[in-house]
Amino acid sequence: MKIVKLVVVALALLSAYLLLWPVDIRPQAWDPPAAPSLKDGPYAYNEKLKGIERLADGFGTGPEGITVDPLGRLYAGYLDGRVVRLSGDGASRTVLGDTGGRPLGIGLTPDGRLFLADARKGLMQISEGKSLVISDAAEGKAFGFPDDVVATRGGRYLYFTDASSRFGYGHHVEDALEHGASGRVLLYDTETHETKTVISGLHFANGVALGPNDDYLLINETSEYRVRRYWIHGPKAGTVDTFIDNLPGFPDNISFNGKDRFWIAIFAPRDPLLDKLLPAGNEWLREVVARLPAFLQPKPRHYAMALGVDTEGKLVANLQYEGADAYGPITSVREHGDWLYFGSLTDTALGRLPLQQALPAAGG
Repeated sequence: MKIVKLVVVALALLSAYLLLWPVDIRPQAWDPPAAPSLKDGPYAYNEKLKGIERLADGFGTGPEGITVDPLGRLYAGYLDGRVVRLSGDGASRTVLGDTGGRPLGIGLTPDGRLFLADARKGLMQISEGKSLVISDAAEGKAFGFPDDVVATRGGRYLYFTDASSRFGYGHHVEDALEHGASGRVLLYDTETHETKTVISGLHFANGVALGPNDDYLLINETSEYRVRRYWIHGPKAGTVDTFIDNLPGFPDNISFNGKDRFWIAIFAPRDPLLDKLLPAGNEWLREVVARLPAFLQPKPRHYAMALGVDTEGKLVANLQYEGADAYGPITSVREHGDWLYFGSLTDTALGRLPLQQALPAAGG
Protein backbone atom coordinates (compact mmCIF):
# COMPACT_ATOMS: atom_id res chain seq x y z
CA MET A 1 0.00 0.00 0.00
CA LYS A 2 2.85 2.37 0.78
CA ILE A 3 4.24 1.86 -2.71
CA VAL A 4 0.83 2.57 -4.23
CA LYS A 5 0.50 5.76 -2.18
CA LEU A 6 3.98 6.87 -3.22
CA VAL A 7 3.15 6.28 -6.86
CA VAL A 8 -0.12 8.23 -6.52
CA VAL A 9 1.66 11.13 -4.82
CA ALA A 10 4.41 11.12 -7.43
CA LEU A 11 1.87 11.17 -10.27
CA ALA A 12 -0.05 13.97 -8.57
CA LEU A 13 3.12 16.03 -8.19
CA LEU A 14 4.10 15.35 -11.80
CA SER A 15 0.65 16.38 -13.03
CA ALA A 16 0.76 19.53 -10.94
CA TYR A 17 4.20 20.37 -12.32
CA LEU A 18 3.16 19.84 -15.94
CA LEU A 19 -0.01 21.88 -15.49
CA LEU A 20 0.93 24.59 -13.02
CA TRP A 21 4.68 25.22 -12.88
CA PRO A 22 5.49 28.75 -14.10
CA VAL A 23 7.00 28.99 -17.59
CA ASP A 24 8.50 31.91 -19.48
CA ILE A 25 6.43 31.54 -22.62
CA ARG A 26 3.26 33.55 -23.31
CA PRO A 27 1.62 31.50 -26.10
CA GLN A 28 0.09 33.44 -28.99
CA ALA A 29 -2.50 31.78 -31.23
CA TRP A 30 -1.82 31.33 -34.95
CA ASP A 31 -3.50 29.24 -37.64
CA PRO A 32 -0.68 27.96 -39.87
CA PRO A 33 -1.50 27.16 -43.49
CA ALA A 34 -1.50 23.50 -44.47
CA ALA A 35 2.07 22.36 -45.04
CA PRO A 36 3.05 21.69 -48.66
CA SER A 37 3.55 18.04 -49.51
CA LEU A 38 7.03 16.53 -49.59
CA LYS A 39 5.69 13.53 -51.50
CA ASP A 40 4.64 15.29 -54.68
CA GLY A 41 4.34 18.77 -56.16
CA PRO A 42 7.08 21.43 -56.26
CA TYR A 43 8.68 20.26 -52.98
CA ALA A 44 8.65 16.53 -53.79
CA TYR A 45 11.40 14.57 -52.08
CA ASN A 46 14.64 13.93 -53.96
CA GLU A 47 18.21 13.02 -53.06
CA LYS A 48 20.10 15.86 -54.76
CA LEU A 49 21.93 16.64 -51.52
CA LYS A 50 23.09 13.09 -50.91
CA GLY A 51 26.50 13.72 -52.40
CA ILE A 52 27.54 16.84 -50.47
CA GLU A 53 31.33 16.93 -50.15
CA ARG A 54 32.47 17.56 -46.57
CA LEU A 55 35.11 20.28 -46.15
CA ALA A 56 37.44 20.79 -43.16
CA ASP A 57 35.66 18.00 -41.33
CA GLY A 58 36.56 17.93 -37.64
CA PHE A 59 38.22 21.35 -37.63
CA GLY A 60 35.32 22.80 -35.67
CA THR A 61 31.67 22.36 -34.81
CA GLY A 62 28.79 24.42 -36.08
CA PRO A 63 29.85 26.66 -39.01
CA GLU A 64 26.32 28.09 -38.92
CA GLY A 65 26.71 31.19 -41.06
CA ILE A 66 29.12 31.17 -43.98
CA THR A 67 30.07 33.57 -46.74
CA VAL A 68 32.43 33.63 -49.72
CA ASP A 69 34.69 36.47 -50.87
CA PRO A 70 35.43 37.36 -54.52
CA LEU A 71 38.54 35.14 -54.43
CA GLY A 72 36.44 32.12 -53.51
CA ARG A 73 37.64 31.93 -49.91
CA LEU A 74 35.14 30.77 -47.30
CA TYR A 75 34.42 32.41 -43.94
CA ALA A 76 32.76 30.63 -41.03
CA GLY A 77 32.16 31.11 -37.32
CA TYR A 78 32.30 28.09 -35.02
CA LEU A 79 30.61 27.08 -31.78
CA ASP A 80 33.80 27.73 -29.80
CA GLY A 81 33.88 31.38 -30.95
CA ARG A 82 36.55 31.10 -33.63
CA VAL A 83 36.07 32.89 -36.93
CA VAL A 84 37.97 31.23 -39.74
CA ARG A 85 38.89 31.85 -43.38
CA LEU A 86 39.25 28.72 -45.50
CA SER A 87 40.27 27.97 -49.05
CA GLY A 88 37.49 26.88 -51.39
CA ASP A 89 38.36 23.23 -50.83
CA GLY A 90 38.69 23.65 -47.06
CA ALA A 91 42.33 22.52 -47.02
CA SER A 92 43.83 25.87 -45.96
CA ARG A 93 42.50 27.43 -42.75
CA THR A 94 43.34 30.71 -41.02
CA VAL A 95 41.85 31.73 -37.68
CA LEU A 96 41.00 35.42 -37.97
CA GLY A 97 39.80 35.94 -34.43
CA ASP A 98 37.70 34.68 -31.55
CA THR A 99 34.53 36.48 -30.50
CA GLY A 100 34.30 34.76 -27.14
CA GLY A 101 30.63 34.17 -27.93
CA ARG A 102 28.67 32.36 -30.63
CA PRO A 103 29.30 33.83 -34.10
CA LEU A 104 26.44 33.14 -36.50
CA GLY A 105 25.88 35.30 -39.60
CA ILE A 106 28.89 36.78 -41.41
CA GLY A 107 28.95 39.84 -43.66
CA LEU A 108 31.76 41.14 -45.86
CA THR A 109 31.97 44.67 -47.26
CA PRO A 110 33.41 45.28 -50.75
CA ASP A 111 36.63 46.59 -49.18
CA GLY A 112 37.07 43.40 -47.16
CA ARG A 113 35.85 44.39 -43.70
CA LEU A 114 34.43 41.46 -41.75
CA PHE A 115 31.32 41.79 -39.60
CA LEU A 116 29.52 39.22 -37.48
CA ALA A 117 26.18 38.73 -35.79
CA ASP A 118 27.22 37.05 -32.55
CA ALA A 119 24.25 35.53 -30.75
CA ARG A 120 25.73 36.28 -27.33
CA LYS A 121 27.74 39.47 -27.88
CA GLY A 122 25.96 41.57 -30.52
CA LEU A 123 27.07 43.03 -33.82
CA MET A 124 30.85 42.63 -34.08
CA GLN A 125 33.78 43.42 -36.33
CA ILE A 126 37.00 41.45 -36.63
CA SER A 127 40.00 43.55 -37.59
CA GLU A 128 43.68 42.64 -37.30
CA GLY A 129 42.83 39.70 -35.07
CA LYS A 130 40.75 41.75 -32.64
CA SER A 131 37.06 41.10 -32.06
CA LEU A 132 35.15 44.29 -31.31
CA VAL A 133 31.50 44.70 -30.29
CA ILE A 134 30.26 47.64 -32.34
CA SER A 135 26.57 47.51 -31.34
CA ASP A 136 24.60 45.66 -28.69
CA ALA A 137 21.37 47.67 -28.45
CA ALA A 138 19.03 49.90 -30.43
CA GLU A 139 16.79 52.63 -29.04
CA GLY A 140 17.80 51.55 -25.55
CA LYS A 141 16.71 47.93 -26.09
CA ALA A 142 19.46 45.32 -25.83
CA PHE A 143 19.72 42.62 -28.48
CA GLY A 144 18.38 39.23 -27.45
CA PHE A 145 19.58 37.00 -30.29
CA PRO A 146 21.69 38.60 -33.07
CA ASP A 147 21.49 36.18 -35.97
CA ASP A 148 22.56 37.35 -39.44
CA VAL A 149 24.15 40.37 -41.11
CA VAL A 150 24.59 41.66 -44.67
CA ALA A 151 26.47 44.71 -45.95
CA THR A 152 25.21 47.08 -48.65
CA ARG A 153 27.13 47.35 -51.91
CA GLY A 154 28.81 50.56 -50.80
CA GLY A 155 29.78 49.01 -47.48
CA ARG A 156 28.51 51.84 -45.31
CA TYR A 157 25.37 50.16 -43.96
CA LEU A 158 24.81 46.81 -42.29
CA TYR A 159 21.39 45.20 -42.05
CA PHE A 160 21.16 42.58 -39.34
CA THR A 161 18.58 40.63 -37.37
CA ASP A 162 17.74 40.25 -33.70
CA ALA A 163 15.89 36.95 -34.04
CA SER A 164 14.12 37.16 -30.69
CA SER A 165 14.32 39.85 -28.06
CA ARG A 166 12.46 37.52 -25.68
CA PHE A 167 14.57 34.37 -25.89
CA GLY A 168 18.30 34.13 -26.36
CA TYR A 169 20.54 31.69 -28.19
CA GLY A 170 19.73 28.06 -27.38
CA HIS A 171 16.10 28.87 -26.52
CA HIS A 172 14.57 28.80 -30.00
CA VAL A 173 12.16 26.04 -28.92
CA GLU A 174 10.59 28.39 -26.35
CA ASP A 175 10.28 31.08 -29.00
CA ALA A 176 8.59 28.64 -31.40
CA LEU A 177 6.18 27.46 -28.68
CA GLU A 178 5.29 31.02 -27.73
CA HIS A 179 4.96 32.15 -31.35
CA GLY A 180 5.48 35.72 -30.27
CA ALA A 181 6.63 38.51 -32.53
CA SER A 182 9.71 39.90 -30.81
CA GLY A 183 12.13 39.67 -33.74
CA ARG A 184 13.42 42.76 -35.52
CA VAL A 185 15.65 43.98 -38.34
CA LEU A 186 18.20 46.67 -37.56
CA LEU A 187 20.44 49.01 -39.51
CA TYR A 188 23.96 49.97 -38.46
CA ASP A 189 25.79 52.95 -39.99
CA THR A 190 29.53 52.22 -40.04
CA GLU A 191 30.34 55.94 -40.31
CA THR A 192 28.11 57.41 -37.59
CA HIS A 193 28.05 54.17 -35.52
CA GLU A 194 24.31 54.58 -35.02
CA THR A 195 21.92 51.63 -34.83
CA LYS A 196 18.22 51.90 -35.52
CA THR A 197 15.32 49.49 -35.80
CA VAL A 198 13.98 49.09 -39.32
CA ILE A 199 11.29 46.42 -38.76
CA SER A 200 9.86 45.03 -35.53
CA GLY A 201 7.19 42.48 -34.71
CA LEU A 202 8.73 39.58 -36.65
CA HIS A 203 8.31 35.91 -35.74
CA PHE A 204 11.96 34.86 -35.26
CA ALA A 205 13.79 37.14 -37.68
CA ASN A 206 16.55 34.99 -39.14
CA GLY A 207 18.64 35.30 -42.32
CA VAL A 208 18.86 38.46 -44.42
CA ALA A 209 19.91 39.12 -48.02
CA LEU A 210 19.92 42.23 -50.19
CA GLY A 211 18.31 41.99 -53.60
CA PRO A 212 19.41 43.42 -56.97
CA ASN A 213 20.81 46.97 -56.68
CA ASP A 214 20.06 46.85 -52.95
CA ASP A 215 16.48 47.77 -53.83
CA TYR A 216 15.08 45.54 -51.12
CA LEU A 217 16.02 43.31 -48.22
CA LEU A 218 14.71 39.78 -47.77
CA ILE A 219 14.20 38.45 -44.24
CA ASN A 220 13.49 34.85 -43.30
CA GLU A 221 10.66 34.80 -40.77
CA THR A 222 11.32 31.31 -39.46
CA SER A 223 8.31 30.70 -37.23
CA GLU A 224 5.82 31.66 -39.95
CA TYR A 225 7.53 29.67 -42.73
CA ARG A 226 7.95 32.65 -45.01
CA VAL A 227 10.30 35.24 -46.45
CA ARG A 228 9.45 38.91 -45.98
CA ARG A 229 10.61 41.77 -48.20
CA TYR A 230 11.50 45.25 -46.97
CA TRP A 231 11.70 47.83 -49.75
CA ILE A 232 14.69 50.17 -49.44
CA HIS A 233 14.39 52.15 -52.67
CA GLY A 234 11.64 53.03 -55.11
CA PRO A 235 7.96 53.87 -54.68
CA LYS A 236 7.47 51.16 -52.05
CA ALA A 237 10.41 52.30 -49.91
CA GLY A 238 9.81 51.72 -46.21
CA THR A 239 7.06 49.13 -46.73
CA VAL A 240 7.06 45.38 -46.07
CA ASP A 241 5.40 42.61 -48.05
CA THR A 242 5.67 38.85 -48.40
CA PHE A 243 8.18 37.52 -50.94
CA ILE A 244 7.37 33.80 -50.58
CA ASP A 245 4.93 32.14 -48.20
CA ASN A 246 4.04 28.71 -46.80
CA LEU A 247 7.45 27.11 -47.12
CA PRO A 248 7.74 23.37 -46.40
CA GLY A 249 10.17 23.89 -43.52
CA PHE A 250 11.84 26.35 -41.18
CA PRO A 251 13.80 28.91 -43.24
CA ASP A 252 17.16 29.77 -41.68
CA ASN A 253 19.70 31.89 -43.58
CA ILE A 254 19.24 33.30 -47.08
CA SER A 255 21.74 34.55 -49.68
CA PHE A 256 21.77 36.20 -53.11
CA ASN A 257 24.08 35.10 -55.91
CA GLY A 258 24.38 38.67 -57.15
CA LYS A 259 22.51 37.97 -60.38
CA ASP A 260 19.27 36.04 -60.44
CA ARG A 261 18.91 33.60 -57.53
CA PHE A 262 18.34 33.51 -53.80
CA TRP A 263 19.21 30.43 -51.78
CA ILE A 264 17.15 29.57 -48.70
CA ALA A 265 18.56 27.17 -46.13
CA ILE A 266 15.83 25.01 -44.58
CA PHE A 267 16.73 23.95 -41.05
CA ALA A 268 14.17 21.11 -40.99
CA PRO A 269 10.79 20.22 -42.48
CA ARG A 270 7.67 21.51 -40.75
CA ASP A 271 6.64 19.70 -37.57
CA PRO A 272 2.99 18.51 -37.75
CA LEU A 273 2.73 18.46 -33.95
CA LEU A 274 3.84 22.08 -33.65
CA ASP A 275 1.38 23.15 -36.35
CA LYS A 276 -1.43 21.43 -34.41
CA LEU A 277 -0.46 23.18 -31.18
CA LEU A 278 -0.38 26.71 -32.62
CA PRO A 279 -4.12 27.49 -33.13
CA ALA A 280 -6.24 29.05 -30.38
CA GLY A 281 -7.35 26.71 -27.62
CA ASN A 282 -4.05 24.86 -27.36
CA GLU A 283 -2.08 27.47 -25.48
CA TRP A 284 -2.08 25.40 -22.28
CA LEU A 285 -0.69 22.40 -24.18
CA ARG A 286 2.24 24.49 -25.38
CA GLU A 287 2.94 25.43 -21.78
CA VAL A 288 2.95 21.73 -20.88
CA VAL A 289 5.46 21.03 -23.66
CA ALA A 290 7.61 23.90 -22.42
CA ARG A 291 7.73 22.27 -18.97
CA LEU A 292 9.02 18.97 -20.34
CA PRO A 293 12.73 18.19 -19.98
CA ALA A 294 14.64 19.06 -23.15
CA PHE A 295 15.13 15.40 -24.09
CA LEU A 296 11.35 14.88 -24.15
CA GLN A 297 10.55 17.96 -26.21
CA PRO A 298 9.93 17.63 -29.98
CA LYS A 299 13.11 17.43 -32.04
CA PRO A 300 13.58 18.51 -35.67
CA ARG A 301 14.13 15.76 -38.21
CA HIS A 302 17.70 15.20 -39.36
CA TYR A 303 17.09 16.34 -42.91
CA ALA A 304 19.14 18.20 -45.51
CA MET A 305 17.12 20.76 -47.44
CA ALA A 306 17.75 23.96 -49.42
CA LEU A 307 15.65 25.88 -51.92
CA GLY A 308 16.55 28.20 -54.77
CA VAL A 309 14.14 30.92 -55.89
CA ASP A 310 14.39 33.60 -58.55
CA THR A 311 14.00 37.33 -57.97
CA GLU A 312 10.21 36.97 -58.26
CA GLY A 313 10.07 34.30 -55.55
CA LYS A 314 9.51 31.44 -58.01
CA LEU A 315 11.03 28.09 -57.04
CA VAL A 316 13.94 27.13 -59.31
CA ALA A 317 15.71 24.51 -57.18
CA ASN A 318 14.42 21.94 -54.69
CA LEU A 319 17.30 20.14 -52.98
CA GLN A 320 16.75 17.46 -50.36
CA TYR A 321 18.11 14.34 -48.72
CA GLU A 322 17.05 12.43 -45.62
CA GLY A 323 19.41 9.83 -44.26
CA ALA A 324 21.71 9.10 -41.36
CA ASP A 325 24.61 10.48 -43.40
CA ALA A 326 22.80 13.67 -44.43
CA TYR A 327 24.75 16.91 -44.06
CA GLY A 328 22.84 19.12 -41.72
CA PRO A 329 20.89 20.76 -40.45
CA ILE A 330 21.66 23.15 -43.29
CA THR A 331 21.62 26.72 -42.01
CA SER A 332 23.49 28.54 -44.80
CA VAL A 333 23.79 28.23 -48.57
CA ARG A 334 26.14 30.29 -50.74
CA GLU A 335 26.62 30.15 -54.50
CA HIS A 336 30.06 30.98 -55.90
CA GLY A 337 31.40 30.01 -59.31
CA ASP A 338 30.73 26.35 -60.01
CA TRP A 339 29.79 25.50 -56.44
CA LEU A 340 27.12 25.70 -53.79
CA TYR A 341 28.59 25.91 -50.28
CA PHE A 342 26.74 24.91 -47.12
CA GLY A 343 26.99 25.73 -43.42
CA SER A 344 25.37 24.01 -40.46
CA LEU A 345 24.47 24.86 -36.87
CA THR A 346 25.76 21.56 -35.47
CA ASP A 347 27.70 19.65 -38.14
CA THR A 348 31.48 19.29 -37.91
CA ALA A 349 32.16 20.32 -41.51
CA LEU A 350 31.25 22.78 -44.21
CA GLY A 351 29.80 21.31 -47.37
CA ARG A 352 29.87 21.89 -51.08
CA LEU A 353 28.05 20.57 -54.14
CA PRO A 354 28.64 21.24 -57.86
CA LEU A 355 26.18 23.89 -58.97
CA GLN A 356 25.25 21.83 -62.04
CA GLN A 357 24.10 19.04 -59.75
CA ALA A 358 21.64 21.46 -58.17
CA LEU A 359 20.78 23.31 -61.39
CA PRO A 360 21.50 21.15 -64.45
CA ALA A 361 21.11 24.15 -66.75
CA ALA A 362 23.48 26.37 -64.75
CA GLY A 363 26.75 27.48 -66.19
CA GLY A 364 29.95 28.02 -64.23
